[in-house]
Amino acid sequence: MVDADIPTWTPGGGLQFRLLKQASGNTRARRGRFVTAHGVVETPAFMPVGTQAAVKCVTPEQVAATGAQVVLANTYHLSLADRTLLVERHGGLHKLMHWPQTILTDSGGFQVFSLPDRQITEEGVQFRFDVDGTPATLTPESSMDIQRRLGADIVMAFDECVDHRADRSYIEASVERTFRWLKRCMAVKLDEHQHLFGIIQGGMELDLRAKATEQLVSLNLPGYAIGGVSVGEGHQSMVRVVEATAPLMPVDKVRYLMGVGLPEDLVASVDCGMDIHDCVIPTRYAREGTVFSWDGKMRIQDKKFRKDRYAIDTQCTCYTCSSGSGGYSRAYLRHLSFASEPLGETLLTIHNLHFYQDLMRAMRDAIERDVFPAWRDAFRERYFARRAKNGGRRDDGDDE
Repeated sequence: MVDADIPTWTPGGGLQFRLLKQASGNTRARRGRFVTAHGVVETPAFMPVGTQAAVKCVTPEQVAATGAQVVLANTYHLSLADRTLLVERHGGLHKLMHWPQTILTDSGGFQVFSLPDRQITEEGVQFRFDVDGTPATLTPESSMDIQRRLGADIVMAFDECVDHRADRSYIEASVERTFRWLKRCMAVKLDEHQHLFGIIQGGMELDLRAKATEQLVSLNLPGYAIGGVSVGEGHQSMVRVVEATAPLMPVDKVRYLMGVGLPEDLVASVDCGMDIHDCVIPTRYAREGTVFSWDGKMRIQDKKFRKDRYAIDTQCTCYTCSSGSGGYSRAYLRHLSFASEPLGETLLTIHNLHFYQDLMRAMRDAIERDVFPAWRDAFRERYFARRAKNGGRRDDGDDE
C-alpha cells in the first residue's frame, strides 16, 4: 500500500477507518487500516496486553520491535485513585508507558465479571478490589471518566459480561442493561482524540447477539466489539458466535473481538471478518514456558531440549531467535526457565509477541494477494500436524 492510502488523523475528524480489501472465496476475511491521534493501525491486528500500563517482562521498545502498533491497558487495574493520578501527573498513558502509538483501554467490565461477591444493579457494579479488598463501585460514568483521564485513544463502553452458562432470561435482561449503560457512556464527554466503541453481548444466544448488534449499530459509533467469548465456552462455540455476529456489524467500522486468543482462534476470527484482537496468551504462556511457532507450540521445559542448541524457530527473525550466532538456544532457554531467571521470561515473551505479529502480517498479506482461504487451510494443516500424528490428542504443550 502506498503512503497516499494512509489516512491522517485530524482533530474532530473521528476515527478514520478504510476497508482496503475484501477477500474472495469461502471467507469473510478483510484488510483494513485506521488511524488515531497516535498513529496508523494496519488490520487484521493483534494488540499485546499491558494491563497495568506495562506489557509484562518487556520494554515498550521491545514491543514495538515486534511490529505491534497498538497495545491495551485496563481500566479496572488502573482505577485505584493513586494509579489514575499517577497517569494524569505524567500527562496520560502514552507518556507514562513510553508508548507513543495507539492505546486501547478496556472498560473494566470483564475484570469485574470475574470477581466474587460482585453486585450488579442498574447503577453499576459494586465490588472489592482483589489487590486490597477496598470496596468500590464502577458505573458507566465512572468508567468513562477514568478512561478519559488515562488518555487512551480507543475507549470501551462499560458492559456486563455474562457467564456463558447463564439462563436465557438473565442474558436477555443483561443485553438491555448493557445497551442502557452504553447510552450513558455516550453522554460522558471524552477528549477530542478519544473514540468510544460499543460491546455486543448476548452469551451463546445468536438471536440475542443479533438484537444487541442492531441496538448498538443504531447509535453509529466508530467501532464495535464482540465481548463475552473466550470465557470457557470452547473454540467451536466462540467461532459459532463470531461467525453469526460479524456479518451484522457495519462494513465501514472497526470490528474488535475481545480477549481472543490462541493462534487458531485468531485465524478463525479473521476468517469471520474481524479486525482487531487482544489476549494475554502470548505473554502469559511465555512466562509459563510455552512458545508458539508455525508448527504448533512447545514447552521449553521439556527434557528433549536439554541439549538442543537450535533457536526456538530457526526461521524466526525475532531478537530471541536471531540475535548473535543463531539466536538463544532451546537448551539455554530451558535452563533459564528452571533457574527462574527473569531473562528467560523476557526472551520467550519477545518471541511469542513477534510470532503473533508475524501471524497477523501473514494474514494481511494473504488477504491482499486474495489467497486467504488457501493460506488458512495450509496454516491449519501445518500448525496441527503434530497433533494429527498424535491421533488428535493434545500433546504436552496443548493443555489450555
